[in-house]
Amino acid sequence: MIYKFYASRVSGDGNSVFPDEIIIDDEEEVLIYRKPRVIGCKESRVRFGAIGSVSIQKHLLFADIYIETKGGREIVAKGFTRSDAEEIASLLG
Repeated sequence: MIYKFYASRVSGDGNSVFPDEIIIDDEEEVLIYRKPRVIGCKESRVRFGAIGSVSIQKHLLFADIYIETKGGREIVAKGFTRSDAEEIASLLG
């Protein structure tokens, strides 16, 4: 199954025009992080086996997701609802 999560446009983290996206494909066991831009997007793919840790920093209304790979790379996705952030963490953990 493929799960898609989009950051809120009103979170104030630079998501008003181009919100962050997280796609979790549990059949291929891959996480896709997308940061859209004016032309194209920045995309990172991480296999589940390469994920070292997932943490959430909760704010009053929104939450930021920190995904660290075993190779030391960190993905920071900002502006998700708290419930979406918790669901992402449970799917990856």
